[in-house]
Amino acid sequence: MDNHPLRIAVTPPAVFQDEALWIRMILDAGWDYVHLRHPAETLRDVKSVIEKIPTRLHSRLRLHGHFELLNEFNLGGIHLNSRCPEPPPIYRGAISRTCHSIEEIETFKNDYDYLTLSPILPSISKPGYSGSFTDEQLAGLPEGKVVALGGITPERLGAIAAFPFRGYGVLGYIFEASSLEELKFRLKQFDNYK
Repeated sequence: MDNHPLRIAVTPPAVFQDEALWIRMILDAGWDYVHLRHPAETLRDVKSVIEKIPTRLHSRLRLHGHFELLNEFNLGGIHLNSRCPEPPPIYRGAISRTCHSIEEIETFKNDYDYLTLSPILPSISKPGYSGSFTDEQLAGLPEGKVVALGGITPERLGAIAAFPFRGYGVLGYIFEASSLEELKFRLKQFDNYK
């Protein structure tokens, strides 16, 4: 495993205009994955987003649902959660999983490529949603397996660097940018705090 942290952007629940353009910009900026998290959207809506993303980037997209799209696109994997807790029966590709407790991390640590643990810090996209993990719990995470999620901003990367996270996932800070220009600026901020 190399030393650079795994960097993941997680889309907001609703598909938005120009989403494919934003995803392309994020991946072209060197982020490892974009997780397509659209629980209430139709299969057609999610498919439409993927179709607008260059094929060369499809292997860096992970689905949080709408797993039927695996039959149409060569995607980078799936991400399981409480809404979609099981992979499709014959699926053999990459799988990651959402966790919200240390117990879940312990249960699943050997079964998936990586696990997200949230919320680590006070959430940006869900005000009032904050983590309650102790430093001791975070220090005991399995090395190179867990991705920090929740409240991640460039300035807060130092707060998670003390723990054995494999990387970080970002939703609010990236997708609450007001324009593509601001998105570009926000993505650059992460590079300044590597």
